[in-house]
Amino acid sequence: MSSQIALFPLHTVLFPGGPLRLRVFEARYVDMVRRCMREQSPFGVTLIRIGREVGEVTEVAQTGTSARIVDFDTLPDGLLGLSCIGERRFRILRRWRQSDGLNLAEIDWLPEEPAVALPEQYAHLKDVLDALLARLGDLYDGIPRRFEDAGWVACRLAEILPLPLPEKQLLLEVDDPVDRLARLSALVRQPQA
Repeated sequence: MSSQIALFPLHTVLFPGGPLRLRVFEARYVDMVRRCMREQSPFGVTLIRIGREVGEVTEVAQTGTSARIVDFDTLPDGLLGLSCIGERRFRILRRWRQSDGLNLAEIDWLPEEPAVALPEQYAHLKDVLDALLARLGDLYDGIPRRFEDAGWVACRLAEILPLPLPEKQLLLEVDDPVDRLARLSALVRQPQA
């Protein structure tokens, strides 16, 4: 069964459970934020393939992640600051623009990944992730740690590692968390004993 969602196309890939901070200044997105907060509904984040974050977006990735606003404030420059968390992956069936420029989409929700124990052969990735999170400051402070969950470890590594955006998008599209870990493991050198 399909749903309709407002889209916030970005030059970033949001993963389920991941943090997203935004500075909102365009009227179309301020209106979207008001509606999401009033209706307690998420908006969709999808990678821009062709276009810019400000202005018209010509092409977006077909798979994205819903984002829920968890906090907001007025930034020192007077803009609206949002703290969001990624929720569920979706696939775009159809996309269109409203007269105010806001992108909307008809989507299908992708199945939620089951919790899968972190396989022993990828235990080193938990240590890599733990070290990276310690260096990132407060961005991940409110996010519960689930180092025993293969999907959680894979998503956090995919969003944190300095990978090209098309590579991150491919990782988002992988349905099996252990397969996502295997792809990431090939990119991360295992520490020598």
